[in-house]
Amino acid sequence: MNITIISVGKIKEKYIKMGLEEFAKRLSRYCKLAMIEVPDEKTPDNASQKEMDIIKEKEGKLILSKIKDSMYVIALDLQGQMKTSEEFAQELSQLALRGNSNVAFLIGGSLGLSDEVKKRADAKLCFSKMTFPHQLFKLILLEQIYRTYRINNNEPYHK
Repeated sequence: MNITIISVGKIKEKYIKMGLEEFAKRLSRYCKLAMIEVPDEKTPDNASQKEMDIIKEKEGKLILSKIKDSMYVIALDLQGQMKTSEEFAQELSQLALRGNSNVAFLIGGSLGLSDEVKKRADAKLCFSKMTFPHQLFKLILLEQIYRTYRINNNEPYHK
């Protein structure tokens, strides 16, 4: 399976980069992983709703430009469906069985994903109703994808 993570913003924190590298290394035995970062737009302090919508649209166009037609797209969104790790593992397994071997996960910037990006998504997934920094969330997503492969291969991994 080909997994692509398309996210807004560059990872600057060394500890997050190290975690991403570790999980990318672990995942290399299970799938082909690509991580694509698109630039984030600076949000001015006290930005109006209109300004925030424009920023999300700009970031959204960059995200959409990286999505291939053959990709099954999962947007990470607070309005998405919540799943257990086991349910998430089953969903990825079912996608592969149905021939969806190119899966893209989308992580928006600090303002979230544009409506246009959400419309393109084949599914929306929510890990928590809590707010996480989008850079840290990339690490959380990689860990859950790794956990998925361990579950689907009946390999031990902490619960």
